[in-house]
Amino acid sequence: MKMTALELATAVGKQMFASDTASRETMGMQLIECKPGYARMSMEIKALHLNGHKICHGGFIFTLADSTFAFACNSHNTVAVAAGCSIEFLRPGRLGDVLTCEGIEQTLSGRHGIYDMKVTNQEGEVIAMFRGKSAQIKGTVLPS
Repeated sequence: MKMTALELATAVGKQMFASDTASRETMGMQLIECKPGYARMSMEIKALHLNGHKICHGGFIFTLADSTFAFACNSHNTVAVAAGCSIEFLRPGRLGDVLTCEGIEQTLSGRHGIYDMKVTNQEGEVIAMFRGKSAQIKGTVLPS
């Protein structure tokens, strides 16, 4: 029986997350949802994420957005990698904050897609905005 697009995206997300040591173990992220062209992840800011100003290091915020981007652009079960991205940091993340990143596919044309990520804290304040361009390469996440 063939999976629906939602079932496929969910299965892709589970498979990728199980293999994603960096997001899962190093960063302490959680994959909340993965559906076609969409992903949502979260992570709590811990002491190990703080920089010299005692706020979350921008690289960790970037990594949350980049990981969410990866799940969103691979959700169609075609292997996709980042071709470019940019981020705007809008406010600091602080110790104990729970950051949530929501990634949404804006367009998918041929092998390339554009995805927007919004990182918010537990109060709903926008911490950062990230835009990524994906490029599909050969292969699938799950056997097709």
